[in-house]
Amino acid sequence: MNVTFIGLGIMGSRMAARLLDGGVRLTVYNRTLEKTRALCKAGARTFPQAGAAVKDADVVFSMLSHPQAVRELFLEHGCLGEISPGAVWVDFTTVNPSFSRLCAGEAGRRGVRFFDVPVAGTKPHAKKGELVFFAGGAREVPQNVRSLLLLMGKKVLSVGETGMGSAFKILVNMMLAQSMLAYGEALMLGKKMGLSADFLYETLPALPVSAPFIRAKAPVIREDVFGAEFPLEWMHKDLLLALQTAGELGRNITMARQAEKIFDGARSQGLARHDFSAVYRYLKQEDE
Repeated sequence: MNVTFIGLGIMGSRMAARLLDGGVRLTVYNRTLEKTRALCKAGARTFPQAGAAVKDADVVFSMLSHPQAVRELFLEHGCLGEISPGAVWVDFTTVNPSFSRLCAGEAGRRGVRFFDVPVAGTKPHAKKGELVFFAGGAREVPQNVRSLLLLMGKKVLSVGETGMGSAFKILVNMMLAQSMLAYGEALMLGKKMGLSADFLYETLPALPVSAPFIRAKAPVIREDVFGAEFPLEWMHKDLLLALQTAGELGRNITMARQAEKIFDGARSQGLARHDFSAVYRYLKQEDE
């Protein structure tokens, strides 16, 4: 198969590298050409235009920053129109479900099969091929595409019709953001009450009431060094997507709305490109 991977950021570059390591015939595209060079040295090819990159592809993967980036590249700039009828487009981007359904409709009119397949995991999981894929689509992901996914991850979870992959990912990240805030507030209050910081860093993450990912984030918070495994600005974007979707459904999600305000505050204080756990630094500043 000819496979094209579009979007070589923190996650996409590592996912594309896994495909190359698996012997896949790969074309890559990124708006910034510099990000394609390491992959091209490893055997990928690239083109200066996205349309040329997808023209002969049997499978197109996209991993972009937000729905508007997907809209501009695929729908407004005509990239989708260059994908051959019968090919498969898999969008890994975290978007709102209604947007995934829009993409599926546009793809279907051109004879392209579309699947929304956002991922669970961060930079280390992408590098090691340990991602989990949430697959939405009117039909099951074809076996040849599933085999490609399993070069990049360890599990493909089918969650329903088109848009349901995106829907489930929004729930996951909404809970991720809220759990991070719950830990941060507990840590701050514990210190204020006079509990030993060392004691709190060692015991809170191990409690059954703590989300499992907190074990990995506690040392980062303790050292106050927030290398971006999952940038805070994208967590804020995902909370906005959850609020947008809730609005479309006429639902009020109070905790997510409050979380969005806090992450927006952290973003505005220069923490956008830090890991989302850097929201603790913002909470601490607000408390001082």
